[in-house]
Amino acid sequence: QVQLVESGGGLVQAGGSLRLSCAASGRTFSGLDMGWYRQAPGREREFVAAIRWNGGSTYYADSVKGRFTISRDNAKNTMYLQMNSLRPEDTAIYYCNAGRVLSGTFYPYDYWGQGTQVTVSS
Repeated sequence: QVQLVESGGGLVQAGGSLRLSCAASGRTFSGLDMGWYRQAPGREREFVAAIRWNGGSTYYADSVKGRFTISRDNAKNTMYLQMNSLRPEDTAIYYCNAGRVLSGTFYPYDYWGQGTQVTVSS
């Protein structure tokens, strides 16, 4: 079992930046692949980014590639999402999760946190 707590969301103007954090406890964090998802009102939850357990490989949705950067600090049991050049369409609740990367695809486990709201104004 893994407990996940997201933080760092807020209200920002278009073009601005935010840094999200995901603090993990429970199961050994350093052995887990991790990912970020988001869900906008009226839309399904969608994949944003993922990172291998050792930070060696990262994966991004096309919509955020070049603007968002995923990273992790296994000593702090924490994962991050640096979001730059934010757009109104990035507005959503952002969730982190543990999972597995297989053949370049991230498959989340069912360890969803409560999420953190990101709102980008135009």
